Amino acid sequence: MKYNVKRRQIYLIFLFALAFISCKQNKRPDISNIKLDIKIERFDKELSTGKNKNLQQLSSQLSNKYGFFYDDYIHKMVGSPDFTGDYVISGLFKDPAYIDLTKEVDSVFPNLNTQETGLTETFKYIKYYYPKAKVPKFISFVSGFSYQVPVGDNYIGIGLDMFLGKNSKFYKGIIESVPMYMSRRFSPENMVTRVAETFAHEELFPEPDANRTLLSKMIFQGKILYFLDQVLPENIADTAKIGYSSNQLDWTQNFESDIWAYFLENNLLYETDYHKIQVYLSDGPFTPGLGENRDSAPKLGVWTGWQIVRKYMAENPKITLQQLMAENDAQKILNKSKYKPKRK
Repeated sequence: MKYNVKRRQIYLIFLFALAFISCKQNKRPDISNIKLDIKIERFDKELSTGKNKNLQQLSSQLSNKYGFFYDDYIHKMVGSPDFTGDYVISGLFKDPAYIDLTKEVDSVFPNLNTQETGLTETFKYIKYYYPKAKVPKFISFVSGFSYQVPVGDNYIGIGLDMFLGKNSKFYKGIIESVPMYMSRRFSPENMVTRVAETFAHEELFPEPDANRTLLSKMIFQGKILYFLDQVLPENIADTAKIGYSSNQLDWTQNFESDIWAYFLENNLLYETDYHKIQVYLSDGPFTPGLGENRDSAPKLGVWTGWQIVRKYMAENPKITLQQLMAENDAQKILNKSKYKPKRK
């Protein structure tokens, strides 16, 4: 008898485990019927392999194929409106630094299969929630650390030289223009996240001009991060979404109630002075005024806004993602979130 009871308990535990796994797996919508297969056009390779061609013909070919992107690349990213395409290309091919950089790009990115798979999944989810969203062309390039993810007419550019991996020899050499707290995030694994974030900001959800208070900006940025929660591959960590190190994420989680108390005690939520509130929204190595020995995380307003939005959606399960993104009443979201983090 005991054997049967024990076996029944094991069976029930197994069923509960299956139900939990099934629930977790089915939490996201089914996107299997959405037809999409993203390929990143390798402008960087086409350009670098054309060095032995007639430069005027090469420039003409690239212009015909890449259109607005090529014009932006030549006249804004690596050159200026004063120079022709063949002149700019000639300068690149003679530049030892550019040659060295393209070699490393080729070694790190012999192909972009992993990134294409991640982008395909992400944009399938985007199309599920926003069927009218137009998926742009994705074009990879090298600009000498000038641009990471530029957005142009029907294209999103991907600057591969800004995704080489945090230990790339080049990032140590550009520390004056690109500090290490930024370049440590320049890894291949972050490419899909940064592209999705840029598309959300630039194409789907431009920030309303009415957002003046710290609270409104916190909630807006929190909504963008929550959107990324829903569309990025599930294996992408929170650290990648917000750009934190593991230690910084741990710090925010350990001091969540203190961060919220700081905002309340200093009457910051309804502050509109740009210089006062930007310190809680902008990137940096840490947030001045919080933490000890500069161990605080940056962008604490953004992170807190994210937690408020997550709490709001948990408290109001009937609210759809589309309704959330269309809701511009930050006070309403805060009130209905019942956000009151407890001290750990």
